[in-house]
Amino acid sequence: MRVLLRLLAPLIGLGLAAAGLLLAIEVVAAWLRPPADRGLLVPWPQWRATLEQLTWAQRPVPEIAIGVAAVGLLLILLGLLARRADIALDAPTEEITVTTSPRVLARMVGRRVRAADGVAAATVTASRRRVTVTAEGWADPDLQPRATVEARVDELLDELPLAHRPTVSVRLTERSEGVR
Repeated sequence: MRVLLRLLAPLIGLGLAAAGLLLAIEVVAAWLRPPADRGLLVPWPQWRATLEQLTWAQRPVPEIAIGVAAVGLLLILLGLLARRADIALDAPTEEITVTTSPRVLARMVGRRVRAADGVAAATVTASRRRVTVTAEGWADPDLQPRATVEARVDELLDELPLAHRPTVSVRLTERSEGVR
């Protein structure tokens, strides 16, 4: 959602800037030259005459109003749903709010997991509710890489002052015997 907002915000901003520039050009042109039957770039008098003929009940007006309202509601919902997904930490005092991003938590867990014996590679995703670890390790019964990965993640989560502990999901795939 945030990516969509990052794309929409500049486009809407450019559209509004273009409309403002067009309005400024039309106003300056109207000041500098005598009144004419048309605008410099936009046919304002013809548009005004057409709009004066319309009533609120005529065909295009309700459809345009509903369309504008729907787009506005969609943009509001998009903005509300795309808020930051920070992970709350226990604060030292009530006046302080401490958070971290899911990316930072995923990096911390990833470093801890990759340092485990028997783990060749790991991918970690994190959110407020869940930490998902996908690790790749060697099939060595002495190392027990799955138990090691789970223990390392639990150990790290115990060390962090998380307000709510996320659930941990570990998936381990075995790497074929080869270069370690």
